[in-house]
Amino acid sequence: MLIGEVARRSGVSARMLRHYDSLGLVRPTGRTVGGYREYTPQDVRRIFYVEGLRSLGLSLREIARTLEDPGFTPSALVRDLIRRTGERLERERELLDRLRTVDAAGPAAWPDVARVVELLHGLASPSAARRQQAALAPAEAAPVPADVLARAVLTESDPNVAGALRWALARAGGEGVAGLAAGLGSGDAEVRRRAVLALAELPEEEATELLAGALEDEDAAIRRQAALALGARGVTAAVPTLVGMVVEGPNDVEAAELLGALAREGEWGGRILGALVAELDAPGAGSAVRIRLTQALAELPGTMALDTLRRLAGDDERPVALVAGALAQMIAAGDG
Repeated sequence: MLIGEVARRSGVSARMLRHYDSLGLVRPTGRTVGGYREYTPQDVRRIFYVEGLRSLGLSLREIARTLEDPGFTPSALVRDLIRRTGERLERERELLDRLRTVDAAGPAAWPDVARVVELLHGLASPSAARRQQAALAPAEAAPVPADVLARAVLTESDPNVAGALRWALARAGGEGVAGLAAGLGSGDAEVRRRAVLALAELPEEEATELLAGALEDEDAAIRRQAALALGARGVTAAVPTLVGMVVEGPNDVEAAELLGALAREGEWGGRILGALVAELDAPGAGSAVRIRLTQALAELPGTMALDTLRRLAGDDERPVALVAGALAQMIAAGDG
């Protein structure tokens, strides 16, 4: 077959076939009397072999190597192709995300596009100062979609930058809640912690619901963060966790203050008082734990805990008795 017919049957252009010939990849076996290239069926099979390898992403040099060395094993080269393809796909995904971000920002002119791209570069900068500067950029300069800020919040390890990003996300409104919800499903506890911190600064009802779900997180630190945020919103579902925080110690002062505020909610005063007393009377409760619980009782509104504190003023543990007695006197004096 002449080159034109081979091109039609194989789908490979005549120009590419000549290029293969010049490289020695596929050289036609014969020539016509007029000097035209003449391909045999075996040559055509070799063309399809080359095209098949090209479809996998092999370079012509790599294809030549496979043809020249019959003993060449493909495993290492295939693994390398997988790596290179993965890297290329990642670059393409990043480009697609960037384009979607620019589109979501609704640029009116090319200078607006340039500002959005500059902000995205800033958020991806290895410099913490540069990332913080990008997060604090005026919203009117180039608004960054909330989902971009949410992704940045979930990956940011620098506390100052993270604070700036949470502020920017809160300024952007509730559109970032969905992105933070994805963070709560992460297998990385640090990512879930960042999500809870950011949700705590969003007033939307959806954020409150997500924080309530975080009370069931397997990580104790995340449960405590969620409870503090919910307690500040007046959500009584946080009460068991807040009581546990008083018992365990971390953030016990904040937890006690929130329990005092929540105790003003109807029947919850009695429930919270009962929960604190139950922990006080629990077997094995040490002196430090009982002192924290006693101090938490003093945060309850009015004289709600006065009788309990007076009882504790006679406690067998002298440190507990001293603290309870002093607090009982203070409350009684204030009531008088």
